[in-house]
Amino acid sequence: MTAKEYLGQAYRLDQRINSKLRYLESLKSLAMQVTANFTQVKVSGGRNIRGSFENTVAKIIDLEKEINQEIDHFIELKQEILNVICKLEDINYQLVLEQRYLDNKSWEDISLGLGYSRSGVFRIHSEALKEVTKVLKCGLK
Repeated sequence: MTAKEYLGQAYRLDQRINSKLRYLESLKSLAMQVTANFTQVKVSGGRNIRGSFENTVAKIIDLEKEINQEIDHFIELKQEILNVICKLEDINYQLVLEQRYLDNKSWEDISLGLGYSRSGVFRIHSEALKEVTKVLKCGLK
């Protein structure tokens, strides 16, 4: 895994969580629209046929558990990435990487915020990735 892929994990996990949150909202909306079907009669000893409302509620509960687990992992991953970034000695490296990979800022926002040209931010980013690679290699030994 390259330094860029390592740092980008948090962004991808954040996107996956947001996607699941949107799906969760659609399930909750669907659950609010479900109507009861009183014509189904449960026969004693027969198969338990779950209604669509019950199925939707079960999906909501399962998805909420899954999202909570991913959020816990996301928080741990962001802290791990921040720890790696903090090992870099150059504060500019730290700022560019934090803003790009942890705050998900655009290159334009980073360059404006730090007062560098876009090409200057790209240069700092490239040098910072080389340093992250060194930190990661030291961490694996």
